Order: sequence, then C-alpha cells, then structure tokens
Amino acid sequence: MSRLIAAAAIRGANGVVAQASQELEAAIAAYGPDKPVAFPNTAYYLPVTLGFMGHRVERLADLRPVIKHAKELLHPVPQQRLWLPYLGETLDSGVATLLAEEAIEGIRFVRGEEPQKIQAGTDVEGADDSGLYTLNGPIDDVQLRSWGIQLVDGRMPGFAAIVGAAKSNEVAVKIVRELQQRGILVFLSGNVNGRSIIDQLLEEGVQLGYDTYTVPFGRDTISAIYALGFAMRSALTFGGMKAGQARDLLLYNKYRVFAFVLALGEVDDLKYATAAGAISYGFPTIADTLIPNILPTGVTQYEHVVSMPFDEIPGANDLERAEKLVQKCIEVRGVKVKISKVPIPVAYGSAFEGERVRREAMRIEFGGRASSCFEYLRMLDPDQVEPGKITVVGPGLDGVADGGALPLGIVVDVAGRKMQKDFEPVLERQIHHFVNGAEGVQHIGQRDITWIRISKTAVAKGFDIRHLGEIVIARMLSEFSAIVDKVQVTLYTGKAEVEKTMALAQAAYRDRNERVAGLTDESVDTYYSCTLCQSFAPNHVCIINPERVGLCGAYNWLDCKASHQINPTGPNQPVPKGMCVDPVRGEWDNVNDFVYRHSNQSVSRFTLYTMMDAPMTSCGCFECIIMLIPEANGVMVLSREDPSMSPAGMTFSTLAGLAGGGLQTPGMMGVGKYYLTSKKFIPADGGHRRIVWMSSVLKDSMREDLQTMFSSIGEPDLMDKIADETVATSVEELLAVLEERGHPALTMDPMF
Repeated sequence: MSRLIAAAAIRGANGVVAQASQELEAAIAAYGPDKPVAFPNTAYYLPVTLGFMGHRVERLADLRPVIKHAKELLHPVPQQRLWLPYLGETLDSGVATLLAEEAIEGIRFVRGEEPQKIQAGTDVEGADDSGLYTLNGPIDDVQLRSWGIQLVDGRMPGFAAIVGAAKSNEVAVKIVRELQQRGILVFLSGNVNGRSIIDQLLEEGVQLGYDTYTVPFGRDTISAIYALGFAMRSALTFGGMKAGQARDLLLYNKYRVFAFVLALGEVDDLKYATAAGAISYGFPTIADTLIPNILPTGVTQYEHVVSMPFDEIPGANDLERAEKLVQKCIEVRGVKVKISKVPIPVAYGSAFEGERVRREAMRIEFGGRASSCFEYLRMLDPDQVEPGKITVVGPGLDGVADGGALPLGIVVDVAGRKMQKDFEPVLERQIHHFVNGAEGVQHIGQRDITWIRISKTAVAKGFDIRHLGEIVIARMLSEFSAIVDKVQVTLYTGKAEVEKTMALAQAAYRDRNERVAGLTDESVDTYYSCTLCQSFAPNHVCIINPERVGLCGAYNWLDCKASHQINPTGPNQPVPKGMCVDPVRGEWDNVNDFVYRHSNQSVSRFTLYTMMDAPMTSCGCFECIIMLIPEANGVMVLSREDPSMSPAGMTFSTLAGLAGGGLQTPGMMGVGKYYLTSKKFIPADGGHRRIVWMSSVLKDSMREDLQTMFSSIGEPDLMDKIADETVATSVEELLAVLEERGHPALTMDPMF
C-alpha cells in the first residue's frame, strides 16, 4: 500500500477532526449544549454515527462523545515513506473522518447553513426568483424506501458518489448521462479550485434531483458524507441489523450495496481521508488524475484505489474517454448493469423515468387536458404480427405548433408460443417504464388516462412519434423474451381513429377488471411468494393472495402467477395452501413451511388475516404501515408520503425502522395501499371498522375506492369518522375526535 496515500488520509483526518471539535465547542457556546441536532426527515439521527457507534445524536452535547471517539481513531502523520501491507491506520483515519464530517453537517443544520444554496441564475430550473438554487442535503427516509424497490428489482444496480469537477462541462454531462443510462444513482459533491460538477451540470441545463437519480449534496467534500449515510441507512432499513453493529453493517454494504467513489480533478488530503472512509464500506475510489493505486496485492483482495488519468485514457476525444472512465468504475466495483440497447436518438435509461418535461420546454403532448391518449397491449396469433413493424396512422409533428397537442393511441400486438391472455395487463403496465426511460419524454398514467410529453430538445435530436414504438419493441423483446417472440406497434394520431380504437381498448379493460374481481382467496388453492427484497432483507418473504397485494404495491396475485410462468425459477413461486390450520386468522401448514424454509428458518408461523398474531414480515419497501393504537381500540394507517407526526408519537420513518428489515412485529405491519380496499383487510381483527386514523394523502388519493368499500360493509360515513394528521397527532387528540364523531371502533370488542 502506498505510504503517500496513508499519510494524506491521516493528515486529512487529523485536520477535519480538529475542525469538527472547534466548530462543536463554538456552537455549544453560541446555542447551548441542549440545542437540537438532526438531519431532516430521517429516523436514523446522524446515520453514520448511529451505525458505527450505536449512539443517537439529538442535541449538540451528544456530539462530544462522537468527537472523542474520532480522536481516539487518529494516528500521527507518518514522517517516513514506508510500505505497509495493510490498511489499518488508513481505515481508522477514514472512519474518524466520516464521524467528523457528519458532526460538522449536524452543526451546519443548527446554524441554518444546510441544505446549501448556490447562485445558479434565474434561468436554471429549480432556482428561485433571485437565482438561488437549493441543493439536496441528506436523502430523506421516504425517498430511501421509494428507491428500495428499484434496488431490489435491479433497475437501480448501485450508486456513484462523484466528488470534484470534471475536465469540462461536456465531460461532466457525458459522465452523468453514462451513469443514468445504466440506471446508477448519482450523488454529487465537492469542488476543484472552487468549481463543482454541480455547477457544470446546472450550467448545461441538466435536471438534478430525486426524479432523475442525480442528487446534488453540496459544493464541498464534507457533504459527501450524505452518500455514505445513505448507504448506512440502507443496511439499517433493509438488512434487519441494529445500530452499533458496525462490522455487520459494513459487510452488508460491501456485499449488497454496489457503490463506488469517482474522484474528478485534484485529490487533496480531505478527499483521501473521505475515500478511506468509503473503503471501509467496501466502496472503491476511481480517480481521473495520477495518484497512487491500492491494488489487489498482499492482503488486499480487490482494488481499493484506482488511478486512471483522464488524458491518458485511450480515445479519440474527451467524450469517449469519459465513457471508458465510467466503464472502468463499473468493472472495478462489479456493478451488475442490465442495459437494453434502444434505437432512438436520445439517451435512454431508468434514471430518466422521473424526468419532468415542463410546458415551456415541451414540443408536443398527448393526453392530459388537451387531448385523448391510451395504450393497449393485446395478444394475437403469430401470423397476425409482423416482427418489428411500426405504423403511424395519422398526422405527425410537422403540422403541430410548439407546445401543441395531438391525440394518441398506442396499440401493441404481441405473439409468442408461451404467451397467455392473463399476461396482457402485466406487459401493458410496463409501457409506462419503457417509454419513460427516454431522455426528454415524460409518461404519466396508464390505460386510457395516459399522458405523454416530448421535449423540444428531444425532437431537435431527431426523436419522433415512431420512436415510441422503437422503445416498446426493443424493451418488450429484451425483458420478456421468454414469452414474447414478436412485437408490432401501431400509433394512431387521428382523432377519429383514436376514439374508435380506444373503445375497443376500454372494452378489454372492463373484461380484465371483471376477471380480477372474481378472484378470491377461497377460489384458488395456491398463493404466490415474492422474495425480490431478499437481496436487501434476507429473512423477508411476501405471500401474495388474490385479495392482498404485495406490500410494495407493485405485485398482485395475477402478476405473480404470470411472473412465475415467465420465469419459473424467479422470485415468484407457487405456494400450495395445504391444510388449513386456522380459517379465521388465515393460517395454512404449507404456507408456514414455505415461509420457514425461505426466511432462513427465522419465521416459523405466518397468518394472513390478522396483524396481532404472526403477521407477515416487512422488508422496508412497503407503501403504508398499519399500527395498533390500543387506547383507541383500533389501528392507524400511515402513508410513506406523510412526513407528519402520528398518534403513536412517531413518524413514518421511525415506524418503518421498527418494522422493516424482515421483522415479524405483532401489532405493526407494512402493506400495499390497495390492501386497504380488500375485503380481507385484517378480518380477524375487525376489518375496516378498526381504522381510526389515516394519513390525509391516502384519504384524498383513494377516496372513491375507500368510500365504495366502506359502503359495502354498511359504513357509508366511516371516511368522515376516521381522523388524520390535520385533526389529531396525539392519542389524546385522536380519542377526542373519535368520541365526537362516534367511531364504531370505540364500541367493538378489544383487539387484544
């Protein structure tokens, strides 16, 4: 190992720990030792500190033990250039650096200096009227869990922490686009001589934020701590591990979270020290400048630091070199990237799925308020499908003014020897993800409420209506080659043809709804498992029955049936119910046996119809959490999108931390939101009449479906009797509201 790296990392660690100590004492003198310290919207306090030390930082005085421990990890800066076959001193320095950096960020929040604001100009999207652009700061827990399902299903293979500034704006954009096209989450921080990659991207009009997988933390190296905090919270959230289990948490990240650091530009002492902290997680650092390498020699099993000087990378130009730099990062970390080559003139990748096309940037739209738009996938006989055929029926973009609209009907015909009618809605729902992956294309909704926008920039690059068909064909054959042999797409843009074809599609939608509605738990003898989330929560097993959607909300029983037939060895396996052990609680012997075997023998019993006795485990990706409120003799339902305090005295983030990680927690259960509309909603516990509190976002977004369900059980005014965060955030307030409104739970038998 290079002694130069060790000396720089140790020197950087000593410097930042001294800075943290000085800033802490100054903050205590200014604000007092009891001044609250917190990162917003997280249940994990200061997460790196919580993971390494098991120590909760809630006030300034709580940072003193952190700084003390960081100082204990420091080593004297070596004066001799000696070779050592180990990383011990460097890794100690790295951990000390991370603790100090997180302490500094906590202090900055106390001083009102986080999240950072930069002067970007009024023409930059997201900037205020004075041109100030607010950077992200730490990832909130809601977003962490929203990304969870993408991490486990492979759409997001890992993350890159970019620190510094690229050789040029064009290189900065190329690096980020290459990562986005591979679905890799990008965190941005740091600067070189006062210039950051964040500045470079904003100057080039690149959309930053959660929606595009490109998150700007801050213009200094210290803000890179947020990326490592995200990794620590991933282990705490999905891994089922506890605060303070430092070794286990670091090993979890090494083997399950595929991340790397990309250092652009000059690497100073603080960057070396921060990189040493990342190495503790198993995250290598790749630099585009000439620095010493730490390669697989001695006891080092794989690359930790790789130098790849930018100007020495083979290539005809800088953009080619940038692409090879990204590929080297992926190879070093072993990121598993699944790329579908789509023949379109704009960049393509899952990172663009959340991209917004605002009206001023829009060339044309289909659907929304301006016109009709639908998408319909149907199975045809093989001789009726011409492979790869794309037909546009109706006018094109030329006759439509900038910002104008056209109606659109997307009809996808598929054929295959293993294709079945039941697969149609499963494949059709993927059109949303497929189309949204194109840079400059925004897709919202499904079926006959689809809304698509195409940006001026995309059209300027050559994107046209027919490219929607190119996307669907390429991705359908890539993702579903096991059942789909041929695909053709017809795109209707004339009003008469759209209306005529949409009527056929709507008849098919109604037929599908009737088939699903006729399925009940009693009408089938087999349920399905889902173990996708075991890549992050090893002991979690979802059991999905016809009347209960998966807790992530992404899979229902028919989806799992189709998934198993498409991929017989995949995560969705049939689970024959077997002998009924308890019909009231919903317990079957074969289900128990399956869950026991597939939960690493950690869950011995499992019930479907109660949350009080052996409920289903929760991974961390659930849309809602249900929790018993014993004083009210009922349950509350808290939505992921609701950051407010609940009557349980905890936010969604805190509750999710208690129930996630593959734990089985009686009285607390993660669920998909459409489980709230099921006839089998905790029937052994009293069903829907037990709901005494619900996040207003659920009441508003699901009002029609919930009202239909409540009316069907003879409680048409139950919605008005259920409290939410606008009227009750404590048990006392909740009880008062329930008494005033005459909620039925107050007169029901006790839940215990």
